Amino acid sequence: MTIDSQSLESLFTPVIVGLGYDLWGIEYRSSLKHAHVKIFIDHEDGITLDHCSEVSQQISALLDVEEPINVPYTLEVSSPGVERPLLKLEHYRRYVGTEIKVRLTWALEGRKNFRGELTAVEADDITLSVDSEEVSFSIDAVKRAHLIYQHE
Repeated sequence: MTIDSQSLESLFTPVIVGLGYDLWGIEYRSSLKHAHVKIFIDHEDGITLDHCSEVSQQISALLDVEEPINVPYTLEVSSPGVERPLLKLEHYRRYVGTEIKVRLTWALEGRKNFRGELTAVEADDITLSVDSEEVSFSIDAVKRAHLIYQHE
């Protein structure tokens, strides 16, 4: 079985929801010698260190039983924070009209980094307004994206 963020999400969701939290998303990176699993949990009342610890203990036990990762791994559980990562299309849809920062896997028009207002999400395409110009790309091109915290 090939492990990726989606298969881990399927495994972890029942546990996290059962504890009363929302699973914002998972970042999973693996090499031949080590893997890193970062789980973002959310709750309408916020997330504390105790919440993260509780989820970490339960997920660690689940990983010990199921053994989906066949290399040593690091498990990290945290809140998505105010500059929350955008990991799924539904995240982008939720934050249309918000300023975001995106790093692409490959260059588009000679650039990999973009910062601008998220103006549209259609099918798998994301559109940003960057310096008064519209820039569109597929979500498959995104290496990393997150909200930009707006000071009030």
